[in-house]
Amino acid sequence: MWEIKIARGYIPGSIGRITELHGAYYHEHWGFGLFFEAKVAAELSEFLRRYDENRDGFWTALVDGRIEGSIIIDGIHAESEGAHLRWFIVSDAFRGKGVGNRLIYTAIDFCRSKGFKRIYL
Repeated sequence: MWEIKIARGYIPGSIGRITELHGAYYHEHWGFGLFFEAKVAAELSEFLRRYDENRDGFWTALVDGRIEGSIIIDGIHAESEGAHLRWFIVSDAFRGKGVGNRLIYTAIDFCRSKGFKRIYL
């Protein structure tokens, strides 16, 4: 049996793995290609360069040290527009097994603890 660990903060390789999960899923289900995958990589990288742990949330779901899911709260405009929920994904291997629920609840709890009034996609 596997154990799911929800980790907060940057983990080496997370930009590549989260981009891979998005690229593969959205290609298979929606026909997205290079433009989308490059956009995910660029925007995720930009977010992490300005990441502020007091305002933003970055979590990965780890199984045996491998990233199998992610969720991000971008809080840069939380006061005026709301907290932006981004890059939420779970690998095919762990979809439907509660990983997504754990990630969502982690992000919502974070937003509540920060007093964010609104969360949007």
